[in-house]
Amino acid sequence: MSWLDNHPEVRNVRCGAADLNGQARGKRVPIRFAKKLEVEGTRFPLSVLNLDIWGEDVEDSPLVFETGDPDGVLLPTERGYVPMPWLKTPSALLPLWMSYEDGTPFPGDPRHALRAVLDRYTARGLTPVVATEMEFYLVDDSGDGIRQPKSPRSGKRRPGAEILSLRALDAFDSFFNDLYDACDAMDIPAEAAISEVGMGQFEVNIEHVPDALMAADNAWLFKMLVRGLARNHGMAASFMARPYEEYAGNGLHTHFSVIDRDGNNLMANDTFEGTRMLHNAIAGCLYGIPDLALIFAPHGNSYDRLVPDSHAPTGVCWAYDNRTASIRVPGGSLKARRVEHRVAGGDVNPYLFLAAVLGSALIGIEDDMDPGPPISGNAYDLDLPQIPDTWVAAIDRFDNSPIARRIFSDVLVDNLVMTKRQEARYFEELTAEEQLELYLDTV
Repeated sequence: MSWLDNHPEVRNVRCGAADLNGQARGKRVPIRFAKKLEVEGTRFPLSVLNLDIWGEDVEDSPLVFETGDPDGVLLPTERGYVPMPWLKTPSALLPLWMSYEDGTPFPGDPRHALRAVLDRYTARGLTPVVATEMEFYLVDDSGDGIRQPKSPRSGKRRPGAEILSLRALDAFDSFFNDLYDACDAMDIPAEAAISEVGMGQFEVNIEHVPDALMAADNAWLFKMLVRGLARNHGMAASFMARPYEEYAGNGLHTHFSVIDRDGNNLMANDTFEGTRMLHNAIAGCLYGIPDLALIFAPHGNSYDRLVPDSHAPTGVCWAYDNRTASIRVPGGSLKARRVEHRVAGGDVNPYLFLAAVLGSALIGIEDDMDPGPPISGNAYDLDLPQIPDTWVAAIDRFDNSPIARRIFSDVLVDNLVMTKRQEARYFEELTAEEQLELYLDTV
């Protein structure tokens, strides 16, 4: 029996794929046509995965008029159906990914970009084990500007940040109960939730899995779920890089290790320093950060987060158990040695993000790179190579980067650069209020 046979309550299906901005693009399908969708997939233009943040075609894109705006074929991913608990009517989402007519994967599809990186790990007998940390704000956007929503328990607003506050979590207990129930239904392995540095800011950790495609799926679906569920509770949820000027931004950190065919952690040994592979991977990540900043900070607002003393890294460096560094080796059991990549904002496309992180780490492994010594103390006070601090600089760096084109196809690099140059032009015309409206619960 299929998933739908076991869920007769489902009345309609959405099918969709992630575009370069991580936006879900697809169709709503009556339930009677779902079985055909499972077998034959569906079709929409290749250019749909290369729209700008407003959902508009990219001017002069070779995927549009130059080639006649041809269709791609979209087939279900191995994830299969997932329920959509934020909708009133029982519904299901069938995630898709895109290929050309002959079945060749479309290299401009972000999920295929991550798959291509993982194929390179597999060829070496390696498997990344990946977890993500998802930061977001709950906000009241019903008036002018945004502010912390009222607690459903007390009806009061509690302005101010409450780091690791149980009271802050309890204030939104009904939302988090629904969130965890929904994660269970969607098979998203959500772990601990904490209150974070910002006003109304929270973090939910998603459990590590030995499948980076699944980890990216989990992050993509989680963002969709949180935004939808918050609206049901009379709030907005924002993964925007920095919605409040006076508070820290949202990050999307990832922890990863690499295992062999027998499940051994190749970054761990019986020393504090860890293995050569750990150091190779760190070196590759450091090498990649400046050129791949456009992946880690993809929007105009993203660069408001990457400023000194803001709980986000600005210098390219690594350290043991030091949260001011861009690459951190967490403390704890020596057997659990791993890399934490701390550069990305909550507004990233999870597929491109993990492809960039794991791809740069693999380059470090392939090239036997050395990261140099770890830093100590406050990274903000040190004279370090810096992450690009403007959107335009990041676009230019990505466009001309050998490492970007070693990880991603030329099709994806060129399409993303064209998309971001168009967005950057129009972004300059927006007021601060319009910028907030654009990104608040979109990214």
